[in-house]
Amino acid sequence: MSRKLLTLAFIVIACVVAVPHITAADGPAPRTLQGQVMKHSEVPIPGAIVYLKNTKTMAVRSFISDKSGNYRFTSLTPNVDYEVYAEYKGAKSDVKTLSSFDSRQTATINLKLDVD
Repeated sequence: MSRKLLTLAFIVIACVVAVPHITAADGPAPRTLQGQVMKHSEVPIPGAIVYLKNTKTMAVRSFISDKSGNYRFTSLTPNVDYEVYAEYKGAKSDVKTLSSFDSRQTATINLKLDVD
């Protein structure tokens, strides 16, 4: 082999060795969305149905708020936008978005409903 070819081969091998191997564990960690469903008077609403829609796949998950009005969705993909809203006794909250640009590991979005 020529000297230039050997030098080029050495550089290529050095670059391959120097680049760290990327594994699934090195990817962005899953996110969590949590919050509370409340009346506008700040009173928690237990038993509200909270819907979470993945805007990429259009898959919808749901959660029934606990006795303190809390909800929680785990294992959310970091590079996807999600839409969340709540329903209770015919009332529906505004739709809120958890953006893929939101880098928080655990995001909190509270939802308010007009109910008596």
